Amino acid sequence: MRCATLLILLTFTMTAGAQDWPRFRGPNGSGLGKADLPAQWTAANRKWSVKLPGTGHGSPVVWADKLFLLGGDEATGRRTAACFSTKDGRRLWQRDFEALAGKQHRLNSAASSTPAVDADRAYFTWGTAQKLTVIAFTHDGKTAWEADLGPVKRQHGFGSSPILHDDLVILSNDQESDGHLFALDRATGKVRWKLPRAENHSNYATPCLYTPPGGKPQVVVVSWRLGATGVDVATGKQLWQMPLFAPKQERAIGSPSTAGEYLIVNCAFTGGPKHVVVLKPGNEPGTMREAWRIEKTVPHIPSPIIVGDRAYLWSDQGIVTCAKLATGEVVWSERVEGEFLGSPVCTGDKLFAVDKGGKVFAVAVGDKFQLLGANPLNELCQSTPAIAGGRMFIRTWSQLHCVGAD
Repeated sequence: MRCATLLILLTFTMTAGAQDWPRFRGPNGSGLGKADLPAQWTAANRKWSVKLPGTGHGSPVVWADKLFLLGGDEATGRRTAACFSTKDGRRLWQRDFEALAGKQHRLNSAASSTPAVDADRAYFTWGTAQKLTVIAFTHDGKTAWEADLGPVKRQHGFGSSPILHDDLVILSNDQESDGHLFALDRATGKVRWKLPRAENHSNYATPCLYTPPGGKPQVVVVSWRLGATGVDVATGKQLWQMPLFAPKQERAIGSPSTAGEYLIVNCAFTGGPKHVVVLKPGNEPGTMREAWRIEKTVPHIPSPIIVGDRAYLWSDQGIVTCAKLATGEVVWSERVEGEFLGSPVCTGDKLFAVDKGGKVFAVAVGDKFQLLGANPLNELCQSTPAIAGGRMFIRTWSQLHCVGAD
């Protein structure tokens, strides 16, 4: 029964964009991709590596044979939108934008945002104290439109990433004051709706789309103080909100994801309260209820991932936990060496995650813990890999790497 459930969920998740990775953590933020990758790499598996125009922690996105990535200059604040060939790493175009450097957390960067991409355009964003910029480029590098969403008021700097739904670009900007959830027209960049957020604190979680059984699509955004919020993606109307986390004014960084009726969210703080919570529809139409939670050795910065009927939690300290999605029962919890600031991804029966030192670990999916491989890239890495076209793409601080089967 469990194998059948796993096959159905994996097939459903990979149907939309089996060869593409259109946003942070891939299709709807699931972290699930399709590639036949070995756990331990040889020289033949390392297809290419290229130097990037700028540095940063944002992840790559992929559409067909093009990869899009944001770079930054920490000294000047200059941002660089760039496009690469997935075949050989050749840089196809880059566009540079002058911006002012600003105060940010030591773990942040000038390019911590991940773009989003569709068949027509790639959508980049970055924020400064002067303005929140969103720019859409055609696949050949021409500017389609540019939007200014107002000043960014964040103590630790900007790092939010856009997502796409139908004809909308959706971006969450929880900040110290005047925060909003924005929906822009994909074709023009005009604001279609914006929802004021009463958070008044910075959060960095990327939203996901959630459609409850028999319901309509919602965008789910997560923050520490407000918890999880469901918003009608067509109108911007708030549908429900559940405060889920301890009354401490910190930041949500890990991003939510869904599988079937389940919605998983996390929020944690170093040395403080830690929460992973799974929600499902409530008994009353339009409501949600808590199915279970785990509050020990759970991730602060990395996002949870759902594979079949199991949830996997890869903590910042390298503790990996496998739990039953329906009940939260812990199947196993084991430590992998390293410090992790990106999120795990999955392809086939393997989870991959990159530690801060640039070592890519592979762990088996299943009811028994197995460390399958460890592959050094030997550079700072705080980003999440992308999986598309049968390959994995990993952004380290100043380089882009491609890994594939022999």
